[in-house]
Amino acid sequence: MGDLVKGLILATNENNILTRFVNEGIYKRGRVIQTISPSMDIQVASNFERYLYYLFDEDPERVRETMARFKEEERLCFSEEELRRIQRDFLSISITQEETLATIRAFYEETGYILDPHTAVGVRAALQFLEEGLPMICLATAHPAKFPEAVSQALGFEPPVPEPLQGLSEKPRRVVILPADSAVVRRFIEENAPSPPKAS
Repeated sequence: MGDLVKGLILATNENNILTRFVNEGIYKRGRVIQTISPSMDIQVASNFERYLYYLFDEDPERVRETMARFKEEERLCFSEEELRRIQRDFLSISITQEETLATIRAFYEETGYILDPHTAVGVRAALQFLEEGLPMICLATAHPAKFPEAVSQALGFEPPVPEPLQGLSEKPRRVVILPADSAVVRRFIEENAPSPPKAS
């Protein structure tokens, strides 16, 4: 990790496969629960293999074997030594939908800033692990205007839409459906993309 970062906090909503992985050493597929933070509504993390590559000392064959076993058994159990390594890298906590809404509300009342529901999950987790004298950085993940229903549920009003996006939903949509064929997609791009500017 380096000397400047003590660790990373891995925050999840109720879809907590990664929290169980960090805290228990078990990576097990579960049922997806629909929440107000939909980008976290998953049961298999898309970048999990990248971390396994690091955990397994950059052994791609072991990663392949492990993920093949997971595909078949839908469950992985990690050794005590692996769990110690995982917990050196991460702290993790699962945040409920009620906690997410309460965090949006409290943060707005205290600062006037509207958190989107995904960022609220991260902020709530950060507050759980906050240590005196140790700086904590939270990175916002989306604009709250993308989640008007969640913000309205927390605050009683929808967040303002940024000026450049106002009226976007009234503009005509242009959609072209292409077959799953890379040659067709390439040809479409070549025929429809603007020409690059000429070097002066």
